[in-house]
Amino acid sequence: MCQTTGMPGAGSTPSAPSARQTQLLELAYRYGLEHGLADLSLRPLAKAIGSSPRVLLYLFHSKDGLVRALLARARVDELSLLARLRAGEEPGGGLDVVAERVWSWLAAEEHRALLTLWVEGYARSLVDPDGAWAGFARATVTDWLTVLADAQPVSERDTVSGLARRSLVLAVLRGALLDLLATGDVRRTTAAVHQQFAALRSECGHGPGEAVEAGRHAPG
Repeated sequence: MCQTTGMPGAGSTPSAPSARQTQLLELAYRYGLEHGLADLSLRPLAKAIGSSPRVLLYLFHSKDGLVRALLARARVDELSLLARLRAGEEPGGGLDVVAERVWSWLAAEEHRALLTLWVEGYARSLVDPDGAWAGFARATVTDWLTVLADAQPVSERDTVSGLARRSLVLAVLRGALLDLLATGDVRRTTAAVHQQFAALRSECGHGPGEAVEAGRHAPG
C-alpha cells in the first residue's frame, strides 16, 4: 500500500522505479488531483500526461497497480504534513493546539484537491476493501491517530480515555472536513471546530491562551 512504485506481479520482488516511471507517476498524480480516480480511464490519462496506455500498463502492471501507486503518492503528501506538524509542535502545546493547527491546514483553499482525493480513496477503500483501494482508510486513520497521540501527555496517551479523546478529535476533524468539501463554508465549519476544541480545552483544564493563534481565525 505504501509503495510509490508500480505493483509487481505475484511472487516478484519490487524494484526501484525508473526515472520515467517516477515522472509519469507524478504527472498522473497531478491529473488525479484535478479529475479524481474513481472513473480513471487510461486512454485520456495517458494522452494528458504525454504517454500511452501500453506504457502505463508496462510500468504499473495494471490499472489497479497504477491506482495503488497514486494512492501511495497521496499518502506521501499526508505523511509529509504529519511530519511538519511534529516538527512544529510546541512544548506543552497539547492535543487541542495540534488539532487546531491541523484544521487550519485542512481548511486552506489550496489543499482542497488533495483532500478531495483523500476522501475519495477513503470511501472507495470501504466499499471495495479487496481492490486497489484496500487498506487506505485504515492506514490514514492510524496515521492521524498517531500524530494526535504524540500531542498528548505520556500519562494520558496510553489510557482508554486518552484514546477516546484523540478519536473524538479525529472524528470532529474528519466530519468538518467532509462538510467543508461539500459546501465550501469555511467560516461555519471553522466555528464548529473551534467550539468543540474549546470544550476539549475546558475538559482538560487548559487556558484559552494555549491555543495556536493562527488556528483561531477562519482561513481566507
